[in-house]
Amino acid sequence: MSGHSKWKTIQHKKGAADAKRGKIFSKFSKELMILAKQGGSNADSNIALRTMITKARQNNMPMDNIERAIKKGAGELGGASLEEVVYEGFASGGVALVIVALTDNKKRAAAEIRHIFTRYGSNFATQGSVTRGFKRKGQILVDAGAASEDKLMEIVLDAGAEDMHLDEDQFEIITEPPAYLKVVEALEKAGIPSTSSEITLVPDVYVSLNDKSKASSALKFVGDLEDNDDVQNVYTNMDISDEVLKELEKE
Repeated sequence: MSGHSKWKTIQHKKGAADAKRGKIFSKFSKELMILAKQGGSNADSNIALRTMITKARQNNMPMDNIERAIKKGAGELGGASLEEVVYEGFASGGVALVIVALTDNKKRAAAEIRHIFTRYGSNFATQGSVTRGFKRKGQILVDAGAASEDKLMEIVLDAGAEDMHLDEDQFEIITEPPAYLKVVEALEKAGIPSTSSEITLVPDVYVSLNDKSKASSALKFVGDLEDNDDVQNVYTNMDISDEVLKELEKE
C-alpha cells in the first residue's frame, strides 16, 4: 500500500505513545501556539489548528489549556515566540531521522539535539537530504473491532481517503493532507473512534532492523530525541520485526 507508517505501530507496541502526560501537554501547547500564530485563532478557518485541537482532545488535554495556548499564539496573552526548526540525520543501520522542533532559542535547540546525535555517533545531515524521502500524509488509526472493514472502507473512501490497511488489530487510514479533516469528520459522524489521528511524515522506503543491537540503539536514539523539551516530533523509516521487539521488551 502507499505510505503505511510502521513507526507508528512500533511506537504503540513499545508504549512510546504513553509518555508522561505533562510532557505531552507541553508539546501540544507549543504546536497550538505556533499554528494560531501562523493561521489565526479561529479553528473554523484554520484547518491545521482544528486538527491539532482534535488531537489534543483525543489525548485528554483540558480545554482550558488548549484555549490558553491558542490565545498565547495569537498574541492575546504574553508568551515566548516559538519557531519551527527541522533537523535531519541517520541512526544506526542507516535509519533516517527527521526531527521537528519548536523552540524559543534556536541555538540552544541545535546544540542540545546535536549533542544527542554525537552521543550516538552521528551528525546532522544536509538539509533536505533526508526529508526528500518522506511525504506528508494524514494518518488515522482505528481499532479493528470498532467497525467492519467493508463499512469503514466505504466511509473513508467516500470522504476522500487514499488507502486503508489492516495491520494486526487496527486499521490504518492514509489520506492526502487536504482530505484529512473530511475523513476525520466522516468517522466522527459515523460514531467510529480513532486511537490516533495526525498529519505526519511517511517514508517512501523502510529500513528493516533485524539485528537486536542496532534496533535497540535506534530506539534509544529516538527516545532521547523525543525527551528533549524542544522536540515536537521525530519521524523515522525504521521497521522492527515483532520478534525483535519482543526480545527488547524482555531486557
